[in-house]
Amino acid sequence: MDNNFHIEKADVEDSCVLAVMVGELLDEIMSATGSHAFKFDLEETTARLKGFIEQGRYFVLIARDRAGAASGFVALYESYALYAEGVYGTIPELYVRPEFRSLGIGCRLVQGAKAYGAERGWKRIEVTTPPLPQFDRTLGFYERQGFAVSGGRKLRVVL
Repeated sequence: MDNNFHIEKADVEDSCVLAVMVGELLDEIMSATGSHAFKFDLEETTARLKGFIEQGRYFVLIARDRAGAASGFVALYESYALYAEGVYGTIPELYVRPEFRSLGIGCRLVQGAKAYGAERGWKRIEVTTPPLPQFDRTLGFYERQGFAVSGGRKLRVVL
């Protein structure tokens, strides 16, 4: 693991740089799938993220290099379900900029997420990856971090 990076809790001042990375993540997913599955507006995403952080609805860890530049992040939120024995966490986004991959940053972000979840008393953390060959590497990453496939596919309906 590269010690030139540190992980810290993000705050509202980080909203814009985090929103930019969300846009990068969505672009990467759409490029890999060949589908325009997401609508992204930087200003709206930044405002939404600020609100989520201010309301305590979203917890974000950000990876920074020694100069303070953001290289990646993981976002978490608290969920509730009977099947999960109560309160658990969900990772909606985890992203490491391509030029910083394979340096252990993603592993450190997941470790930080697990520590945060343990502090909150969560029984588990869940994450969804698309069941597509383009995301086999992503699935392998999560499995190396101790995640196990628990079945099902993520479905949605737009309201």
